[in-house]
Amino acid sequence: MDCKTAKAFLRTHLVGTAERMRRSETAKRYYLTQNDILFARPKGEADALRSADNRIPHSFYPLLVNQKAAYLFADPPVFTTGSENADRAVRRALGASFAKQCKSLCVRAANGGLAWIHYWQDRDGAFRYAVLDGADAVPVYSDDLAQDLVAVIRLYQKKVGEKTRRVYEIWDSESCSAFSHDENEDIESGLREERLFGNGAGRDFRYRHPFGRPPFILFANNEEMRTDLESIKSLIDMYDLTYSGFANDLEDIQEVILTLSGYSGTDLTEFLTDLKKYKVIKLDDWNENSGVDTLSIEIPVQAREKMLEITRKAIFEEGQGVDPQQTDFGNASGVALQFMYSLLELKAGLTETEFRCGFEQLVRAIGRLYGIRLGDIGQIWTRTAVRNDRELSEIAAESTGILSRQTVIARHPWVENPAEEMARLTEEG
Repeated sequence: MDCKTAKAFLRTHLVGTAERMRRSETAKRYYLTQNDILFARPKGEADALRSADNRIPHSFYPLLVNQKAAYLFADPPVFTTGSENADRAVRRALGASFAKQCKSLCVRAANGGLAWIHYWQDRDGAFRYAVLDGADAVPVYSDDLAQDLVAVIRLYQKKVGEKTRRVYEIWDSESCSAFSHDENEDIESGLREERLFGNGAGRDFRYRHPFGRPPFILFANNEEMRTDLESIKSLIDMYDLTYSGFANDLEDIQEVILTLSGYSGTDLTEFLTDLKKYKVIKLDDWNENSGVDTLSIEIPVQAREKMLEITRKAIFEEGQGVDPQQTDFGNASGVALQFMYSLLELKAGLTETEFRCGFEQLVRAIGRLYGIRLGDIGQIWTRTAVRNDRELSEIAAESTGILSRQTVIARHPWVENPAEEMARLTEEG
């Protein structure tokens, strides 16, 4: 692809990218608890009687995102292909960091509405992969109903000396072409080919890959590719504002504001000196309007407490999470615990549906690279949640004689490796 073709291609397919990046950056900012209240307009002179300016952000959003990530991926999915050799090859290719990559994939998808896995073959021929933010790549689909992925534009910046360069990698089913322009330029005026591939003087503008399709896999957060922040941002902002306003009022009432009527002094310094030194102040001819009064701020405590309570409940309902302040699940039954996790399970289930498609593509990409014949690919997902071990143990004990010994042992909450436990029972006789 030459520069002229690349300009037209980028001009067509980068429409809307800025808005997606803006939503993603906002969600990532809230994930770091850098909420909007920290950047609100400072108080002006008109707010002189209320000088306190506390800005207290709350970490509801990272809590909800981390809940989903831990619930889904504290134990990463296990893939089965019907062949032990193929299963081992897939596990080796995914590596020991797969659980961490899954967690990162979930968090990035929650913050961006989608995330990507970009895979490649290193110099030794090994399969490598990395997780990208949703805004780091732009998909290009075919025009038919199948909407196959025909190309991906990867976007990023890199430093070249003192300059920052914007790079565009255009990947198709056979190769990747690289282009760039300086930060102070745009695509129309400054786009040029970028030498990214190869070593030293032999670096080239184009790279051919062996995968037969663009080596990118999309992982959608949900079918609409919405971020987890969009449904609760206004509620979090309201909670921050109400809580911070409450803190401001408590701080402001610590200051006594005096109103003077008929004061005979010349300035406020003289008034404060007399009040501190002599415990008296001078007034003009006494009349019913002369004297010193104090102003105080009335705080609607009950109204604010109710507002915070309602808003907090709405955040966890709209965000589909588990409120850790619940106090009624100490000895809850399994059914009650399942009900407590019902909203989180609903949200996690929708994400799992989207991720299953992506993980199957990832396993098949490994199979294509290593020439492994793969049949149907199974995926075993494990939820990580609070459970009632006593109830599960009682159910396991009551199932003895009804179910096989191996099934009972596999379902017992204390057993981590059923095969090892069966071997220990055999040794004990």
